Amino acid sequence: MYKRILLKLSGEALGLDGKLFDHAMVERVAKVIKQVKDTGVQLGIVIGGGNIWRGRQGPSANMDPVIADQMGMTATLLNCLLMQDALIQQGLKAVTQSAVQMDRFCESYSTQKAVSHLESGAVVLFAFGSGNPFFSTDTAVALRAVEVKADAIFMAKNIDGVYDDDPRVNPKAKLISDITYKKCIEMDLKVMDQTAFSLCKDNNLPEIRVFGLSEPENILKALKGELPGTVIHP
Repeated sequence: MYKRILLKLSGEALGLDGKLFDHAMVERVAKVIKQVKDTGVQLGIVIGGGNIWRGRQGPSANMDPVIADQMGMTATLLNCLLMQDALIQQGLKAVTQSAVQMDRFCESYSTQKAVSHLESGAVVLFAFGSGNPFFSTDTAVALRAVEVKADAIFMAKNIDGVYDDDPRVNPKAKLISDITYKKCIEMDLKVMDQTAFSLCKDNNLPEIRVFGLSEPENILKALKGELPGTVIHP
């Protein structure tokens, strides 16, 4: 049984056709998170911002990359505040911490405060990624997991695991059920970026579980070990 996990949610999975907000989906996810918390596990959450802003893609490809990434980080705060509200409506304690100073809206990130909140039973939502441009929210969830000494990262994606090729392009792509961080880096698998994998590998994070979020209930199934997907480990 896990004591403390970090859940990475895709922003697009919370959007309506991947855009902005699907409030019904957000509520479903919040209800499942309530069930997860009822098992006694401590839970932190990092949410991507792709439902609001996809920096350096399309027309924004010509933007200054620092500004584009700052906009992406801001999008994660909107998603965290939305999920915080949904969790509170489910009767949970929920706190948003930001990697940059946003004291009018949420706490500034502190490892010690985050651990204290987790131990007190609150869900902690980590906004603004790592607070730096050129780093993804994959890197942010790996960093926070290492900092708070999580037992695992749960990656809820828009595909149901790690494949040896992009299954949306190659119908013959095969699901990989078990793989090491080192092998992921060698194969240049795209489920997380290389910096995130390296952080997990170098700090011996016990486990990453990758699964699909087509059904929010999959989060609870993954926690109970009832869901196929991929386990990544040292």
